Amino acid sequence: MPEGTEDRVVRVDVVDHVATVTFDRPPVNAVNVMALLAIRDAFRSLNDNRDVRVAIFTAAGDRAFMGGADLGSVGERPDPAVDTPVFQLDSGRVAREAMWAVTDCAVPVIGAINGPAIGAGVAFAACCDILVAAESASFGTLEINVGLLGASSQLSLLVGRHKAREMFFLGEKVPAAEMYRLGAVREVVPRDKLMSVAGEIAATLASKSPIALRLAKESMNRVEHMPLKEAYRTEQDYTARLLTYEDSAEARQAYLEKRPPEWKWR
Repeated sequence: MPEGTEDRVVRVDVVDHVATVTFDRPPVNAVNVMALLAIRDAFRSLNDNRDVRVAIFTAAGDRAFMGGADLGSVGERPDPAVDTPVFQLDSGRVAREAMWAVTDCAVPVIGAINGPAIGAGVAFAACCDILVAAESASFGTLEINVGLLGASSQLSLLVGRHKAREMFFLGEKVPAAEMYRLGAVREVVPRDKLMSVAGEIAATLASKSPIALRLAKESMNRVEHMPLKEAYRTEQDYTARLLTYEDSAEARQAYLEKRPPEWKWR
């Protein structure tokens, strides 16, 4: 049975081992403090749910995946329930925790980019593991145009050093087709096909060992910025860990017997 959790701006639905996290803050899905907290909590909630093997991160509507920061709320305080001394001393912590909740989500995250990803939208897209985009989608770090600075470090993960600097300094939007050419996006599709294409990728991932998926995600996150020798040694250690699970042996046996594997989470 589908599971669902409701928040003011974020909905999480789990069906067939796929969690779909939908951001919905009209009119253009701009983020404020409370929206960032909701995104953070939504992705953190997936980590201990054994029924979840993969997540899709998308947004409602056609106007934007995420329209950047809500300019009317820049510098705002959250409600009193979360207005803590930690926040007062480090107001950027909320955004970091929301982004790292996506990056560090225990399962692979597919970003289904339904429209323009602006500012924070680019950063959140970069935090995903695989991206598919609607033909109408675009990617832009426009902060310099409105007196702000953004997340060039995440942008560099998507497009490389020089393209990131070009986009960051010029404050221009890059269409999804160009992001596909650069290798950042797996596929560009008509808007009405976006969720079905993301769902097909998610279903393929969900058919794999949930233990292997989680260990692979953790391993890749850990080695991403390591020197080569340390990185490969770390990956070998993760492979050794995976071999201690029954599901690892089941993967090989099912492959040899040409049958679907039966995952037992042990």
